[in-house]
Amino acid sequence: MGSSQSIPQRSIHEFSVKDSRGKDADLSVYRGKVLLVVNVASKCGFTEVNYTQLTELYSKYKDKGLEILAFPCNQFLYQEPGTSLEAETFACTRYKAEYPVFQKVRVNGPDAAPVYKFLKASKSGGAFGSRIKWNFTKFLVDKEGRVIKRYATTTAPLSIEKDIQKALGL
Repeated sequence: MGSSQSIPQRSIHEFSVKDSRGKDADLSVYRGKVLLVVNVASKCGFTEVNYTQLTELYSKYKDKGLEILAFPCNQFLYQEPGTSLEAETFACTRYKAEYPVFQKVRVNGPDAAPVYKFLKASKSGGAFGSRIKWNFTKFLVDKEGRVIKRYATTTAPLSIEKDIQKALGL
């Protein structure tokens, strides 16, 4: 099964998720924005470079239509052990994140968040397969809510700046 399940949604804007406090958050509010969706973790070896560069990208492009959506995930060696609110506080205080940090999710397996089932189904296969391999996997989503490209954990956020600029029409 896994990603072979039928995903009827054609846009990320059709999903509702929970914010870090457990309140519903409708992703349709991001219609017309370019999104960078990332599964984050506070105790990962990739935390420093990713959070630092995500904050830099957000500061540079938020007024041009970029939104970063961070989803804490504890599925990889339990590297996001705290609550969703603790994950948000960590990102906002230590890395000055101004973008939304949502409720902790599972990105793989039968209990994977529906939005992650959609993202993986949109860009799987090839080197990526149908699973998220680790923390800080990134999905670039266009203004209509369709996945443009998927990036590996080891891809530093600043290295995809040209793709973001292109998606923003800059």
